[in-house]
Amino acid sequence: MDDILKVGKIVNTHGISGEVRIIPITDFVEERFQKGQSLLIKMPSGEEKTVTIKTHRKHKQFELVTFDHYETIHDVEPFKGLTLYIAKDQLHSLPDGEFYYYEIIGCSVVTDDGQEIGEVKEILSPGANDVWVVSDKNSKKEYYIPYIDDVVLQVDIEEKKVIIHPMEGLLG
Repeated sequence: MDDILKVGKIVNTHGISGEVRIIPITDFVEERFQKGQSLLIKMPSGEEKTVTIKTHRKHKQFELVTFDHYETIHDVEPFKGLTLYIAKDQLHSLPDGEFYYYEIIGCSVVTDDGQEIGEVKEILSPGANDVWVVSDKNSKKEYYIPYIDDVVLQVDIEEKKVIIHPMEGLLG
């Protein structure tokens, strides 16, 4: 499971021609769902199916996709509720200062004066910048850390450690 990453969830079918509605779980929607892209679906039976994108279009908050060799609603009905994955070796390098979600989730968060805050459990994308949900395992509190230069000072992926400078009220 460590060699694949989630890129979307199939929430429903769309029409009768084998199209599915996907909620993306990626910053690279156009790349992940482009024609010819191979994705993996893990079936409830444990079987893994590789599907290839045939068509892709945006509709409201969904990505509408068809797969090669899946021509009807009956062909794609079993995919409802399942997750789409991509192999890690299909990822491209990011510019300095940018990270994939899987690299950040699980990192410990420490203030610039050495106070341990907790661990990044989730990343939200509400608008202008991402927000990292940091959970303190001792107090069960959650903190919402905006991913902005004034707050996040250093990210060390190798050490799985993030150093922040908490703005007033951030940890209160």
